[in-house]
Amino acid sequence: MEIKVNYVNEPSWGEFTVNTKLPKKLETLTVLAKNLYWVWNVNVKNLFAKIDAKKWHDCRHNPLAMLDIVNAERFEQLADDTQFVAELNKVYADFQAYLAEKPSKKSPSVAYFSMEYGLTDHLKIYSGGLGILAGDYLKEASDSNIDMAAVGFLYRYGYFTQTLSVEGQQIANYEAQNFNKLPVTQVKDKNDNPILVEVPYPNRTVYAAIWKVAVGRVPLYLLDTDIDRNNEDDRTISHSLYGGDNENRLKQEIMLGIGGILALQKLGITKEVYHCNEGHAALINIQRLVDKIQNDKLTISEALEVVRASSLYTVHTPVPAGHDYFEENVFGRYMGDYAAKLGISWTDLINLGRVDATEDSRFCMSVFALNTCQCANGVSYLHGEVSKNMFAPLWKGYFPEELHVSYVTNGVHLPTWATSEWKDLYEKTFDKTFYSDQSNLEIWDNIYSVPDTKIWETRQNLKCKLIKFLKGQFKDSWLKSQQDPSKIVSILDKIDKNALLIGFGRRFATYKRAHLLFSDLDRLAKIVNNPDAPVQFVYTGKAHPADGAGRDLIRRIVEISRMPQFLGKIIFLENYDMRLAKRLISGVDVWLNTPTRPLEASGTSGEKAQMNGVLNFSVLDGWWYEGYVEGAGWALTDKRTYENQECQDQLDAATIYSMLEQEIIPLFFNRDKNNIPAEWVQYIKKSIAKITPNYTTKRMIDDYISRFYSVLGNRSGLLAANDFAKAREIAAWKRNIVTHWDTIEVNQLSIQAPPNPTIGDSYQAEAVINVKDLNDNGIGLELVITSLDDNGKMHFERAKEFDLVKREGSLLYFALKTKWKHGGTFKYAFRMFPKNADLPHRMDFAYVRWLQVTN
Repeated sequence: MEIKVNYVNEPSWGEFTVNTKLPKKLETLTVLAKNLYWVWNVNVKNLFAKIDAKKWHDCRHNPLAMLDIVNAERFEQLADDTQFVAELNKVYADFQAYLAEKPSKKSPSVAYFSMEYGLTDHLKIYSGGLGILAGDYLKEASDSNIDMAAVGFLYRYGYFTQTLSVEGQQIANYEAQNFNKLPVTQVKDKNDNPILVEVPYPNRTVYAAIWKVAVGRVPLYLLDTDIDRNNEDDRTISHSLYGGDNENRLKQEIMLGIGGILALQKLGITKEVYHCNEGHAALINIQRLVDKIQNDKLTISEALEVVRASSLYTVHTPVPAGHDYFEENVFGRYMGDYAAKLGISWTDLINLGRVDATEDSRFCMSVFALNTCQCANGVSYLHGEVSKNMFAPLWKGYFPEELHVSYVTNGVHLPTWATSEWKDLYEKTFDKTFYSDQSNLEIWDNIYSVPDTKIWETRQNLKCKLIKFLKGQFKDSWLKSQQDPSKIVSILDKIDKNALLIGFGRRFATYKRAHLLFSDLDRLAKIVNNPDAPVQFVYTGKAHPADGAGRDLIRRIVEISRMPQFLGKIIFLENYDMRLAKRLISGVDVWLNTPTRPLEASGTSGEKAQMNGVLNFSVLDGWWYEGYVEGAGWALTDKRTYENQECQDQLDAATIYSMLEQEIIPLFFNRDKNNIPAEWVQYIKKSIAKITPNYTTKRMIDDYISRFYSVLGNRSGLLAANDFAKAREIAAWKRNIVTHWDTIEVNQLSIQAPPNPTIGDSYQAEAVINVKDLNDNGIGLELVITSLDDNGKMHFERAKEFDLVKREGSLLYFALKTKWKHGGTFKYAFRMFPKNADLPHRMDFAYVRWLQVTN
């Protein structure tokens, strides 16, 4: 007898997309869904919610997904609903009026380049703070009506989705994005063919498709190499954010920089200012140099003048190790042809990315950015100062305090991160026009007129929303990791709306010190288990997949959260993304931040919490170093007691416990007759009035315009006028100085001062400099005064420039007369430098010679 078995071969699946066809009256819904304007405009989101509230919840507030999952019958009903159609027409008319406004004249046009953008959790092209900041910045550029175009990547997999194993180990899951379901549109030519960018790589061309994201008025162009024209390896260039090895990182940065400029050219887009958001985009300037040399027939020195004058580099990392470095052989394999394109030697090219070739032969993107950008900035005051010290080796003749490196403190986009409840309260208290004048402290002072009951009611409502979200999220993740279901009810029941809820959410890098709270578990257990003053902590965050220490820290916190004494009192939520962040920063009572100072470049999560009435408890680092106001939050000192980091961590942990026990917890539970913590509410009002208006992207973009964009726009226009006449003039002047610099001689340098000077005494100095064949007065001379700190480190105090008194032949006569204005012990020296009123700052042409007194 023959026994038959069932045999089935593998299916060959095809794919097709069925697009929703809306009734004519509702067609504008598609237009609204494809512009991320909806992300920060509540009226648009409310409109989509009215289509079907349950489906709106199920699709996690994604308008494009909403249009796909709602059936045709429902849309026909809405088309016949005159009230809905009228509301749609009103929302769409407001949107079109917003788009129709002409760009503001207060800023030059800007091209903005970033490796990542956090615009919505539905578009996974971000990992953390850098991307969220860039996304907020584009939204603000749209609201402020800046003529801006941005460039980045459309990642197939983006950054990873985090889940936790039974043991609490982080699992990184890379999930492919379906571009057809994203708010992106492929850019095509007039014949409906995809426009491709052709980028030269070793022995081949790599092609990139261009996708457009409409961020209000601002177009964001995303490059995608995952197309059939490329080989398998090159298709992966745009697969993952920060994925692969160091060589893949270089391939990505070539595509972002060189490919980004070529993409804008392909689209016919030119801007006045080019802004690199981090060093990843630095290679935009190598392509711009090539273009100036090949198209405008400039020399390399002339091209450098032009490109520098229109370029800004923003650094986000406070340590040298955080910058991108590439070995010379790897960099040369990909970029070797560019020396010839620039008309210079390979050594000259790679030295543009080196501080000192004798100490480190690698090419550094940040160094290249500094050498090809006129302006550079950190992202908070303190980070600006740290950056000056970090970059000081590039300009060895100057002290860190003298450098041109400046700062703009990061802010957050208020319409995105303030919840609808707080925006409604602000609009009623201030009126809607305040969005265009967010930095006006007088407007924000009106928050004091809001009744305490209204403030507290708003806070409690958002806390209840968070708790509801936590219970659903925690239950789902607990079951997915196959934990004991019997424990779920116990844990969820312990999440208490009356407890003081403290949140901690950030990337799990070791310098963030998420472990500090868990330094003394016995003391922590007493804090969280006090029945009269319950306290609960919610932790969340991702560690980079390659960061073993960060992953171990997550596992340890999860392990602690499962101890009997902490069950339901300490909760770790997986997959920290924009959706979870907004719930958390608006629902907790206190936002905790404990970085190792001064390693927090800025930090913005606390700023987001701030505008939702959440109080900050943070180390005085990053933005909080500037933002802290007594009686509006709490601060751990910026002063370091121990050089040993472990000892410092123990001290800071003890301080955290003490401040919680003695200040924060008592204040929260001190209630009036209406069960309102009146003093706590005063803290909230003061924090909103005195801190919030200073940390929005409105203030941030205004700072970029006044400190950098306007300066760069004016100077680049000057250098480009009349066929780059001024650029050619400056380049020629520099060549002349360089040619004769070593021949300049000091004939005389003397100083006359009393032997034991006192404040108010005069001193004078004279110098005679022989410039030989230089035939130029462009030499400056100054007296430099320094002091020593307690550690013996020398610091710049001040410089006093000599006056050029006369010239006789090749001799320049200088004189200086001034008074002692400060007491103390100082050192002094004389510094000669090239001087030209057309230079933007000294670091632009940092030739220095220290001179010896001749008598």
